[in-house]
Amino acid sequence: MMVFTLFSWIQHHHHLLLLLLISGAFFAKADDSLPIIRTICGRNQSKNPEAFDVNFVNTMEMVFQNVTRAGFGTAVSGTSNIVHGLGQCFNYLSPTACQLCYAESRVKLPHCLPATTARIYLDGCFLRYADYNVSSDAVDEFDAFVCGNSSASNSTEFEDTAIRLVRSLASEAYSSKEYYKAGSSAGSSGVTVYGMAQCWRSLNVSGCRDCLKSAKDSVARCLPAADGKALNAGCYLRYSTEPFYLAKTVESGGSSSARRRLIVALGSIIAALAVIGIAILWMKLRPTDSNDDIDGSQEIIRSISSSNLSFKYEDLRKATDNFSQMNKLGQGGFGSVYKGVLPDGTEIAVKRLFSDARQWIDQFVNEVSLINRVQHKNLAKLLGCSVEGPESLLVYEYLCNTSLDHFLFDSFNKNALDWERRFDIIIGTAEGLAYLHTSCEVRIIHRDIKASNILLDESFKPKISDFGLARCFAGDQSHLSTGLAGTFGYMAPEYIVHGQLTEKADIYSYGILVLEIVTGRKNHSSIAESAEGHSLVSLIWQNFNSERLTELLDPNLQDQCSEEQAIKVFHVGLLCTQASPSLRPPMWKVVEMLRSNSKDLPLPTRPPFIGIKGASFKNEGSETSSLLTSSLRSPNSVNQMSVSAVQGR
Repeated sequence: MMVFTLFSWIQHHHHLLLLLLISGAFFAKADDSLPIIRTICGRNQSKNPEAFDVNFVNTMEMVFQNVTRAGFGTAVSGTSNIVHGLGQCFNYLSPTACQLCYAESRVKLPHCLPATTARIYLDGCFLRYADYNVSSDAVDEFDAFVCGNSSASNSTEFEDTAIRLVRSLASEAYSSKEYYKAGSSAGSSGVTVYGMAQCWRSLNVSGCRDCLKSAKDSVARCLPAADGKALNAGCYLRYSTEPFYLAKTVESGGSSSARRRLIVALGSIIAALAVIGIAILWMKLRPTDSNDDIDGSQEIIRSISSSNLSFKYEDLRKATDNFSQMNKLGQGGFGSVYKGVLPDGTEIAVKRLFSDARQWIDQFVNEVSLINRVQHKNLAKLLGCSVEGPESLLVYEYLCNTSLDHFLFDSFNKNALDWERRFDIIIGTAEGLAYLHTSCEVRIIHRDIKASNILLDESFKPKISDFGLARCFAGDQSHLSTGLAGTFGYMAPEYIVHGQLTEKADIYSYGILVLEIVTGRKNHSSIAESAEGHSLVSLIWQNFNSERLTELLDPNLQDQCSEEQAIKVFHVGLLCTQASPSLRPPMWKVVEMLRSNSKDLPLPTRPPFIGIKGASFKNEGSETSSLLTSSLRSPNSVNQMSVSAVQGR
């Protein structure tokens, strides 16, 4: 009975088990993790949360760039609903650990929104935002201290040693170049106390001195606790019986302890995979119990097997020449796609799904059951699937020109995309989305509109593909609160911050795609390619305001369209990428604007993420930011960064 219960749990919670195993592998030791010490949310709330959220995301991105480069950064975004930000890593962290610490704090801090001010202290870094300039704040009403639960032995000597150490660290830190000092002090009986003191680099010397004086007095109140931390607006001070700052000074790749952790992690993964493998084999061999079908997937699979959607695995294996690399068309976040030819000569595209977390239930069943319910000339047609072989396969109509990104971002292939074809792709994609949002039997949000998910037939007509992340809406629902999923660079700011999904998220992604099509530039790498360090949307917004939009038109399109046509498409793209979701036009309206001869279009408002620029992008590209922002948000896509499985607030 115990064995049955275990395997039943594994069957229905394998995605959770995999997350636990991954977490255990990477955080096998306590000194590898960066625990949250305290999060403090302000009392006041923004009167315009929507605009405040947009500026928050923008500010956090700019702070990230500075922290990545120098371990410290400040930023400000917005002219109204202004958001200031400040982030600092403690000097004992390695650059990699600093970036991971910032990523964790950036994921957690939005939980305070719509509060107008908040801060978070991790064991290694500090992050704060507010609706006013916080860079010179040394102390304030939210200052706090946190004490350990256990008391030190030889408490009298320990207290004297600790007091002596924190006084010394506080006085030396504010006079040092980096406002940082770490060290230890030993008592006569062998008691050793370790400590560190650090001010944020935005303070002046007197501000740092005042902050550390306050912190020293606060942390002393923890004694005789074995650990004490002072959490001030402008500084951090800690003492402990553990050498906490030494463990994180050494880069993980260069120490024997790191190698031991890696061996332990690999051993854990191998053992876990063996357990999962046995479980999967046992589940395949045992008879299916209908009572185990909690999520209904077994019933869907049985229904598929008995329908005309079912393909034999062996037939598909032969059709693709055993999934030969020569037949591989591409790879996305959830699987690889291969060209195949059936015995009757029919060409097909076979999607071979990756066999990892949540894919079987969330992606495979979702895509089969969803796309089979919708039919439109601008949606890729699902021919069937294989559910009874050793792996999960989806079968689509074969489109000879593969995906839009293979043409749009290739200097040679883009010559095939003249203005007429690009305009048809823009309109066709809009019509496909309008159908999903308003015309099919259920409202469907795609969640991952991007160039690689727009397939092209022999006439370069567009078809939206990859519905693995799509979600349905009930008629009375205004939004879905869901885990974060999609591709960074195409995701709407309100969705990133709150995880609240509406069709406006698709419209934002579509707007980015439109701007990519007319410029021939990738949005996610445009900062690295720009001499000024500006994003694609920033450049377009600047040129829109200075009435120089046509300067950003893809040079391949020169003399193929009128200035009026080009500006109109730019204008529609900007309308779809406005920071406020309520201002983005519905897709049916987008189609109407594109097809209409009217010149009377509403003026777009400022898009989000304007003003993001910096040297860090020159070296690492925007995907680094996405990766660190979502350090625990996998699976990820090979083409850019598709993420899923992060819970929204």
